[in-house]
Amino acid sequence: MTIIHFPKSKQGCGTKIPQWLILPVAPQAAARIRFCGEAQLAQAVPLRGALTWIAGLLGQGSDIGGLDLHGPGDPLATPTMTLDILAMLREQYPDLPLGITTLGLGLAEHAGRLAKQGVARVTLLVGAVTPQTIKKIYTWIRPGKRNTPLAEGAEILIEAQAKGISACKAAGIAVSIQTTVYGGINEEEIEEIARQVSALGAESISLLPGKGWLKTEEKLPLVSPKTMAALAKKAAQHLPVVCLEAESSRGESTLPVDGGAPSVPEPTTARPNVAVLSSNGMDIDLHLGQAIKALIYGPREDGLACLLGTRNLPEPGSGDNRWQQVAEILHDCFVLMAASAGQKPRDILSSLGLTVLLLEDNVEGTVDVLFGGGKKGKKK
Repeated sequence: MTIIHFPKSKQGCGTKIPQWLILPVAPQAAARIRFCGEAQLAQAVPLRGALTWIAGLLGQGSDIGGLDLHGPGDPLATPTMTLDILAMLREQYPDLPLGITTLGLGLAEHAGRLAKQGVARVTLLVGAVTPQTIKKIYTWIRPGKRNTPLAEGAEILIEAQAKGISACKAAGIAVSIQTTVYGGINEEEIEEIARQVSALGAESISLLPGKGWLKTEEKLPLVSPKTMAALAKKAAQHLPVVCLEAESSRGESTLPVDGGAPSVPEPTTARPNVAVLSSNGMDIDLHLGQAIKALIYGPREDGLACLLGTRNLPEPGSGDNRWQQVAEILHDCFVLMAASAGQKPRDILSSLGLTVLLLEDNVEGTVDVLFGGGKKGKKK
């Protein structure tokens, strides 16, 4: 097998290499890595912002190789939304290949639908193939909406990734593996990862040196170039290896979240409050389409945010008119927080001045962040 080194520049062999654009439009995470610090999950870019960016690049004559849904969460954590986004991208840009980057939970179940929406490649994030090592890499893994013990989640993840590769192969979707090498954590499993994914039908594996901090602030050992080369050589016995020194080496360009998309909105005089969809008053856990009540948080006389009350929302089933009614009921809210929501209602509400934020977290802590205080370091 060969070790393939991607060129660091956008030029190769005298010809321009078309870039795959990374679109960070996935709002929810499927797992959390231990070595990512305490930063909160970045806000997903609205699809309209991504489409504007793509149109701008094409208008400048950029040669785009494809569109990859990648981050800040996992596209398959919200599969219905992802399929809707893929359908819109396919309609707008029928000639551009599509791809997703995912941990793979639910990949086997959705491979056929992904193929129908024109997905040409899946980049599968595989960090280990044993539950023991999985538990060293992740603090939690969430299959679907379930809160699962880590040991069980590790087993589910390993099975889901294996089934996902096979299902993609059957659906005609190319699968490439991306493995981050964490010093002292998963180095001993790299060759076994390569062997197993090759047997299942993966076409290549890329290796990235991991960087980060443990929760205890103890620095995670960096993997040396010599070690990375040795691991690549072992993996190359089983399938082609793409050695990546940095994200910019991948022939990909990422939509800038800060520069290319709207930031999280802030309260105004006309819209001082926040609406929250919660089944228990403690967690943001309801789908927008199913919610019939909203909790309303806003500032008291002393400026501190508190629960002001609840408001009834229209019953599901009235089509687009329902979102008009929701916007009227929440006329004084600058943001609506839900666990999930379809792209169309998000667009309608946004056009009416109400931004929908998708996340699963504690209600009061997240509200506090929106009003400028509290747990800004907590990750979803």
